[in-house]
Amino acid sequence: MNLTENNNLSNTSNLKAINEKPLVVQVLVGILLYVNGLMIFTFLKKETFRDTRYILFAQTLFVDSALMVLTDLTLMVAFYQYPMHIIPCYILCTLMFLLYVCSPMTLVAMCLERYVAICMPLRHASISTPKNTFIGLSIIWGVSSVIPLFVLIASFAYIPPGFFHTYVVCSVELMLQVKWLADMRASSLQLLLMIMFCIIVSTYFKIMLAARSASSERKKSTNKGLKTVILHGVQLLLSMMQLITPYIEMPLWKVDVMLFVNVRYSNFILFLILPRCLSPLVYGLRDKKFYNALKYYAFCGIFCGCNKHRIRDVKPLEV
Repeated sequence: MNLTENNNLSNTSNLKAINEKPLVVQVLVGILLYVNGLMIFTFLKKETFRDTRYILFAQTLFVDSALMVLTDLTLMVAFYQYPMHIIPCYILCTLMFLLYVCSPMTLVAMCLERYVAICMPLRHASISTPKNTFIGLSIIWGVSSVIPLFVLIASFAYIPPGFFHTYVVCSVELMLQVKWLADMRASSLQLLLMIMFCIIVSTYFKIMLAARSASSERKKSTNKGLKTVILHGVQLLLSMMQLITPYIEMPLWKVDVMLFVNVRYSNFILFLILPRCLSPLVYGLRDKKFYNALKYYAFCGIFCGCNKHRIRDVKPLEV
């Protein structure tokens, strides 16, 4: 009798722990979306934030926010086992994959922008023009869409005709039931992320060399540029770690379901939510001009005097 009661208590506590995890995730996602939304609003309200670096920052906020919403939606659908039509499921997974690739590519573009600003200051104004920024954004979205669209088309090609009318619990694994397609997706993504990581490392060393030869006046801004590149590298590393999480999680499913759930939610927080928290830190708090505007809109001007309602165009800190 005692053994049965202990088992019941254990099952109840496990169920309670599982049910608490979505709530924790919702709180974290809600906080992140509020901060990102506030920063996007600040960017849109001020014309002074139309420089290339701020445009790339705004794209990072938008992409990360959209990815968080779609991933959180998929997570809740899987948790509550809610079935949806397979075609919207495939489209949803493709959008998530597109945003997942687009986010680190934007980080690479931000590192390159810092490299041009620090190592080629005389050419920075001629390179970072609105036209070149638009071309850069088009390249980012174009390259990011190649692998997801190929996977989507190949997945539809291997679906049996009657499968188009089925309802499933949406998951990315549904699109990767063909082994060569799953291997191609994984290897292509690994190669792309490794290329991006090499670009960031190369940018860091070039900025570091520029910092050694910089004058005392420029040393401070150069060192801040180095710290920014390091933070972007950490973001990319955390995103790359997400590639190996399925290989860690799936063996645990056969060993202990509770352990599997705990590891999956830990990976979700560490490798999906945490990297998206670094972008607001890099520009939202370390950039004086953006921080002043953000602080004003965060408090809706309540704590600002009538003479301080306008955000002055102070010189931004190099981040």
